[in-house]
Amino acid sequence: MPHLRPGDRRAGGLSPLARGMCMALSLRPIADVAQELGLEPAHVLPWGRHRAKVDLAALNDRPETGRLILVSAINPTPPGEGKTTTSIALAMGLRLRGRRAVAALRQPSMGPVFGVKGGGTGGGRATFEPAQDINLHFTGDIHAVASAHNLLAALADNAAYYQDPVNLNPQAITWPRTMDMNDRFLRNTIVGLGGRSHGTPRETRFDITAASEVMAILGMANSLEDLSERCGRIVIGKTHDGKPVRAADINAGPSMAALLKDALMPNLAQTAEGGPVIVHGGPFANIAHGCSTILGTQLGMKYATEVITEGGFGFDLGGEKFLDIKCRTGGFWPRLVVLVATLRALKSHGGVALEATTEPNAEALQRGFDHLKKHLETAKAFGLPVVVAINGFPTDTAEEMQLLRDFCAENGAACAAHTAFAHGGEGALELADTVLKELAQTDASPPTPNFAYELDAPLHDKVRAVAQRVYGARDAILTPAAQKQAREIEKLGGAVLPVCMAKTHLSLSDDPTRQGRPRDFDITVRELRLSAGAGFVVALTGEIMTMPGLPKVPASRRVRIEPDGRILGLMQGE
Repeated sequence: MPHLRPGDRRAGGLSPLARGMCMALSLRPIADVAQELGLEPAHVLPWGRHRAKVDLAALNDRPETGRLILVSAINPTPPGEGKTTTSIALAMGLRLRGRRAVAALRQPSMGPVFGVKGGGTGGGRATFEPAQDINLHFTGDIHAVASAHNLLAALADNAAYYQDPVNLNPQAITWPRTMDMNDRFLRNTIVGLGGRSHGTPRETRFDITAASEVMAILGMANSLEDLSERCGRIVIGKTHDGKPVRAADINAGPSMAALLKDALMPNLAQTAEGGPVIVHGGPFANIAHGCSTILGTQLGMKYATEVITEGGFGFDLGGEKFLDIKCRTGGFWPRLVVLVATLRALKSHGGVALEATTEPNAEALQRGFDHLKKHLETAKAFGLPVVVAINGFPTDTAEEMQLLRDFCAENGAACAAHTAFAHGGEGALELADTVLKELAQTDASPPTPNFAYELDAPLHDKVRAVAQRVYGARDAILTPAAQKQAREIEKLGGAVLPVCMAKTHLSLSDDPTRQGRPRDFDITVRELRLSAGAGFVVALTGEIMTMPGLPKVPASRRVRIEPDGRILGLMQGE
């Protein structure tokens, strides 16, 4: 193994060059990874040396016996708090303890890869691999989602152009276009310019592919038949007399499903230490539901003893949606929540500027505990035990770490630190042991589903339930436009669907500047969108955009390719 260097980003971590050499030397053939998980060779479709598709036949006639673990987090700082790193750390630590553990995670979007955060495959020695492929094109699933989405957009415009097979009003088409890249200039566009032969001019928009309803459909579908039916249920606009038009009305569902056929199969990859990882689906959590696919999770539960999966961003976003949307549809429920916290983020929630959070500040840390306490209360309201996972940084002090441990003990939560970024699975053994101990206490009486709201409640009441129970809001307010949309959605059958809250990830409120534990605030929903194929209603709050923009200095500027073909700079710190 290459030698460590003093200038590496974390104490004990690998330099980019050393890390690349290490990965090239240590990755296992994907067939060996599949064998460790117990998959039959006939069900494993290799996609190169180190990645594979898993045939859906692998899910047949096997019970779901794996214990499901949800990894979420406190509201993060802009760089993130290492939720994926912790998920991989736990999987590696459990594997070192002799467990057949698997992580079931999302595929990163290229928008953040080249935007603010960089790659989304963990960090240091706690990564899933081959990282450069997973962060870029991987097995083409995101491209397939974009192709199916844009096929429907083209078919909708074509149906409006010819007024066949329905009299679709071109000015009432609501289905946008998509691409897997941050581009603020495509948030609002005009199409159809150039004269009658080129179409009818109208306003439209682009969404990032991770926010596409087709991505959500991929995450919720349980078979090819279900996939095709869900695609057909997408509402694309209205006729000239105001009647809703769905994708099935222009015969688009089967052709979209044809483009998504391979994408529906879960992907198999591996941790930096060779353990299995299921990578499938990639919806954002602040503008979509933020979870890997139901099929990927079910695959893990059928073959592994423990399945570690994520709810994107904080517990208020991806965690709530995992429970109220994904678990409700998939028919499973986690045994416990691993809530990722860093001293850095807690001090930030305590009122310290991010650049100053590396300095000891016990007062700010203790103020930040109020934020953590709200997430612990929310998990308890869902009936779930919590293990607080402290993602350690070299600047952390023993005194502040002990303050956090004491706080967790006082509030009935188990707590464990890990240094997997620097030390891999060996640095996650305390976390693995703590999780195993807590899991054992659920074996006799596993937690049962306890949702934030009932499906037959009015849409406004569902939004209010999430705002009050999960965010700690005083109330949820729908603007007049959103109230009108709620009435229209209920007429279209959306009254019985769960809600998918689109909210900033930086705060429990809908104001990203309000850190800590805000009180006496309202959540304002400015727009409601029916995602009939995915099976939920999206409620947009604040300034959330479904097409992010690039920062002044995009992460793409640090990406470089070596003469031997290795790509560096995709991850923070490389």
